[in-house]
Amino acid sequence: MMKLVSLCDISNGFVPKTSSTDLFVKPKRIRKLLRGDISTRLSLVFDLNAKRRRIKLRVGPVFCKTYEEDSAKSYQEEEIPKAKLIWRAIKLPIYSVALVPLTVGASAAYLETGLVQVRRYVTLMLSSVLIITWLNLSNDVYDFDTGADKNKKESVVNVVGSRAGTFAAAITSLVLGVSGLVWTSWTASNIRAILLLASAILCGYVYQCPPFRLSYQGLGEPLCFAAFGPFATTAFYLLLGSSSEMRHLPLSSRVLSSSLLVGFTTSLILFCSHFHQVEGDLAVGKFSPLVRLGTEKGAFVVRWAIRLLYSMLLLFGLTKILPVTCILLSFLTLPVGNLVSSYVEKHHKENEKIFMAKYYCVRLHALFGAALSLGLVIAR
Repeated sequence: MMKLVSLCDISNGFVPKTSSTDLFVKPKRIRKLLRGDISTRLSLVFDLNAKRRRIKLRVGPVFCKTYEEDSAKSYQEEEIPKAKLIWRAIKLPIYSVALVPLTVGASAAYLETGLVQVRRYVTLMLSSVLIITWLNLSNDVYDFDTGADKNKKESVVNVVGSRAGTFAAAITSLVLGVSGLVWTSWTASNIRAILLLASAILCGYVYQCPPFRLSYQGLGEPLCFAAFGPFATTAFYLLLGSSSEMRHLPLSSRVLSSSLLVGFTTSLILFCSHFHQVEGDLAVGKFSPLVRLGTEKGAFVVRWAIRLLYSMLLLFGLTKILPVTCILLSFLTLPVGNLVSSYVEKHHKENEKIFMAKYYCVRLHALFGAALSLGLVIAR
């Protein structure tokens, strides 16, 4: 019985376990047997019946690869249905990051003033969605330019097949979104709101756009926290609480604490989105927090981030900064927080599974934001 084994596998100490009669030859013995310049396309043929009595060598067309390369290639070349790729490229669940700051800001404004401005809310919602569209499209364009998305099939550039078209759509979304935000701020006569929103958009720009690209330095999470938390949530509160009678709405501790919680859960989404991209990011010099820490320490960070989130919530409740309704309703999302923590801890080394971690974070973000908003409304 003859068994064909790759020379590269033998020299690295790997032999597939196909049967109990497979013969394992240590790398040192192979080096003693083979002399001179040996091509990586050599293969070994072992006479298993002879076992230790003799070893036969012959040239064969076996291409040398490591098991790690094969595993990575099989993951990258896994066939994904077109519809699923389009769904991933659209990133529809991610748009909750546009709705949560707006809804929490609107709820805080209702708690303080009793105002409900539906038309202004809808305008801000559409503008926010356009801004997030710009962030997603431009991020795919710039990651395509650096090669970070070379093997990312769900990248919009790869799905559409046009870098220029994707970039044009991104700029169009930015212009329309900014126009809506400026118009709303102008009609509300609130200069503080437009300055806060401009700061939020600036965070998005320096996060991903050249020449800054601060996300490549691992600064994406702080920028995300500031943009969607204190900047955006507070700005929406000012716009939706302003009226002809009250144009200078005061900033309360309730609004500021709510904005901190929103920014925290938003940053957690971004952090968990890096788990399955560590190798690709490292290859192009993108030093995300997961590249610097590794996935094991990253899972540890996620676990303590969830604990910190609910500790902050409890602190705001005990100090009566937030209404008790916010605390009780938000704590109902604790099982989802535990799901995020346990899932990341269990699958942080499995690219094909850890991909879903960011979507569990989106679920936590949306539910936590809805609970926080409802608590503010009920407290009225």
